[in-house]
Amino acid sequence: MWKGIIREYPDFFKFSNDNNVVTILEGNTPLIPAPRLAEKINPQISIFLKYEGLNPTGSFKDRGMTMAVSRAIEAGSKAIICASTGNTSASAAAYAARAGIRAFVVIPEGKIALGKLAQAMIHGAKVIKVLGNFDDALKVVKQISEEYPITLVNSLNPHRIEGQKSGAFEICDALGEPPEYHSLPVGNAGNITAYWAGYKAYLDSGKIKNLPKMIGFQAEGASPIVQGRVFEKPETIATAIRIGNPASWKKAEQARDESKGLIDAVSDDEILKAYKMVSCLEGVFCEPASAASIAGVIKKSAQGFFNGGERVVCTLTGHGLKDPDNAIKISSEPVTCEPEMRKVLNVLGF
Repeated sequence: MWKGIIREYPDFFKFSNDNNVVTILEGNTPLIPAPRLAEKINPQISIFLKYEGLNPTGSFKDRGMTMAVSRAIEAGSKAIICASTGNTSASAAAYAARAGIRAFVVIPEGKIALGKLAQAMIHGAKVIKVLGNFDDALKVVKQISEEYPITLVNSLNPHRIEGQKSGAFEICDALGEPPEYHSLPVGNAGNITAYWAGYKAYLDSGKIKNLPKMIGFQAEGASPIVQGRVFEKPETIATAIRIGNPASWKKAEQARDESKGLIDAVSDDEILKAYKMVSCLEGVFCEPASAASIAGVIKKSAQGFFNGGERVVCTLTGHGLKDPDNAIKISSEPVTCEPEMRKVLNVLGF
């Protein structure tokens, strides 16, 4: 039975008292071969989907949250706080509930997908909406955590990045070695930072012999790393990466440069195209921000970036049910008819 990332990788996540470990058995998400997607994008490469939507709260955030909350319990903390565009708040609320401590989440008013807000609320977190964007919310929670006995669990907390490294371990375990390329959405930039740290940790431990190139993709309307400037009012349909001043900006650039990879931008139209493609071709439903990783591979492949023969892992950061409104908007409307076989067949085209 899978025991959660901390207990499954004890050489990398050490706790003196196992009773401090807070887990909902996160990790162990599938690495799904995507041959139909690859055939459509570029038959010369192999694509694998690291489907993080199958974590307990439906996103990759659980990998970091188990570490952040476990360390908070170890330190005697009784409350945690975070700013969030959605997934962090859902994860923080769930792990706080599991630990029996309080959770406070600060979100941008009107800028959070309903599925994610519902999670934070049902897990019992105190939810505060601020009249601003994610960066405004993060500034507030940082100030609170510095002045009050509340543990910040955003990716500024180094334990979050530590836990998220486990995704790289699982990919190497599944493939037997790293892929040639690893593609990720980039919002607050903690994930590309964490995966790169994970690959390096596995290399240092002797479990792998080489490293992948990290390729990250921001939404054009929220692409501060690509454009080299803070976005005061970031805008994109991909709410999970609608961030104008990433907390892990410099570390993401370091991951890009050390791996000889890149960080580029994709449009909302490119994201939505990839979002629908992966659902229709592979039966994998991810949230729009997740599809930035696939949109980026489509874009770079069209530019002749890949030589052929490479394995490309695309991290899909969250489940599609996090943001059902967008799925409905870009899909065909259901057809209504009388409950008679002939009329149903007529609609079906028979």
